[in-house]
Amino acid sequence: MIDLALMASAAVGSAGPLATMWAHIVADFSNLGSPAALSAFLQVLIIDVTLAGDNAIVVGALAAGLPAHQRRKVIFIGVIAALVLRIFFALVVTQLLQIVGLVLAGGLLLLWVAWKMWRELREGHGGSAGSPEIAGDERSGLNPAKSFAGAAWAVAVADVSMSLDNVLGVASAAKDHPGIMIVGLAFAVALMGLAANIIAQVIDRFRWIAWVGIAVILWVAVKMIYEGFVDPHVGIMTFF
Repeated sequence: MIDLALMASAAVGSAGPLATMWAHIVADFSNLGSPAALSAFLQVLIIDVTLAGDNAIVVGALAAGLPAHQRRKVIFIGVIAALVLRIFFALVVTQLLQIVGLVLAGGLLLLWVAWKMWRELREGHGGSAGSPEIAGDERSGLNPAKSFAGAAWAVAVADVSMSLDNVLGVASAAKDHPGIMIVGLAFAVALMGLAANIIAQVIDRFRWIAWVGIAVILWVAVKMIYEGFVDPHVGIMTFF
């Protein structure tokens, strides 16, 4: 059956970019029973779930100081911006990671993300009182914005960082499995659009999920930093 799936994917491989993407998806998921593919898929899933919930919590905390009608608008803007940014970064990040030094930079960025999430989980209190639309954002430690413009700007800046984090994590965890990476990035977009608040509620109730997410992000970050030094194609040691 796996051979038939691979033959079918190869047969449509020359039909264009969409056919090529589908061929990668079929090939990777036909081989999902292999340890490497299964590990990549599970890492992508955990990164998506953790960062989608974290994104929702940050947006809710920043909007908490506004009146209800403005708060809902800011949360809506935050979700839409996260959707657009994840799609944009997904289109460019795989090319960027081929540039010498950017894998190392991406690993350091994810290392900072893991540290920030660990600090928030361990010490998160005070700051925003939280918004009723998002569960768990009262423990974010962030101070709410005092105006609609201020909240919208703060959310936009936060979305840029967190969307890049999400795409970097997924692209790095599944870089040898393009089909899994494509599905993972699509899943990240769907989570932000459809289920970010539900995920925030689940993470708020079961805090261990966030700790597992931090561990996976930390693992991906360390792997990226190592490859950013020694990889013969994109490692900085190629300069020496």
